Amino acid sequence: MKNITLRADAELIERARALARSQRSTLNQLFRDWLRSLTEQQVREERLAELEARLTYARARGKFTRGQMNER
Repeated sequence: MKNITLRADAELIERARALARSQRSTLNQLFRDWLRSLTEQQVREERLAELEARLTYARARGKFTRGQMNER
């Protein structure tokens, strides 16, 4: 595991530490969880964009009437 150094306002750090304590965690663990969530969000967005590109044929063009929707 690699280390990084971050700078933040002292009050912000103390509030984050208090939050971590209330969750029975550490500031490091909260940061690792946030970083994982951030990168997984990007992967999910990329997968969604790929899926949308593959499903362009299924997009409805305008509104359907009740009769059109019940044709099947």
